[in-house]
Amino acid sequence: MYQRKDDVYRSYRRPRPGYFSFRVAVGETDLWLETSRECRAEVEKEVRRLRRQLRAYISRYPDFLSTLKPWPSDPGAPELVQRMIAAAAKTGVGPMAAVAGAIAEMLGHALLAAGVEEFFIENGGDLYFTRIKPRLVAVYAGSSPFSWQLGLKIPPGKPLSVCTSSGTVGHSFSMGRADAAVVLSPDGALADAAATAAANRVQGPADLEKTAEFIGSIPGVTGVLLICGETLAALGDIELADLSRESEK
Repeated sequence: MYQRKDDVYRSYRRPRPGYFSFRVAVGETDLWLETSRECRAEVEKEVRRLRRQLRAYISRYPDFLSTLKPWPSDPGAPELVQRMIAAAAKTGVGPMAAVAGAIAEMLGHALLAAGVEEFFIENGGDLYFTRIKPRLVAVYAGSSPFSWQLGLKIPPGKPLSVCTSSGTVGHSFSMGRADAAVVLSPDGALADAAATAAANRVQGPADLEKTAEFIGSIPGVTGVLLICGETLAALGDIELADLSRESEK
């Protein structure tokens, strides 16, 4: 699920009946949450804590913010930073490619520890959510005909991250031309970094299959969907849905 990061209003951010729905924006972190109980104050406190840790680390190591290569292991770093470093090492990208997914997952862990049984967190188009019920996640792929017409059916299970990167949509840096690179993993940082790595590798439709195989071989990645124009490739534990048919049910 992806939307231009410069859109002030994201069309998919709509309250759902039966949930507490709210936005939390702290610095560059812009979140939308749906939760089973009211917890805005707890979310804001945790987001500020995570961002303080990250800012402090970047202040100490300024290159961490801009490098496009994996960062050396640092056992003394905060957990958030360590998760980003580990994800970057597995995927061959810079650690900041994992920041949105890492923050979403760590926030989700904090909510579970606080007794919030069900939640849906969206951080710049990257998702982390509980799976008490089945979910249907729409895919945005820019000008591709699959955009908003294709979705992912997510069955109940353990919390999951669904992250998307693109070389044609938004302002995030990408070396490729993928309209959408979607990665599923229980590890939010890994899903985010792997989506960036996938988008970097796709220059055209001919790259989809080999890129899907590479990303799918990364330990911890459970599913991958790549879209370039009118062509797609999918691999792993992933079920696609035709949203036009789903809406008719």
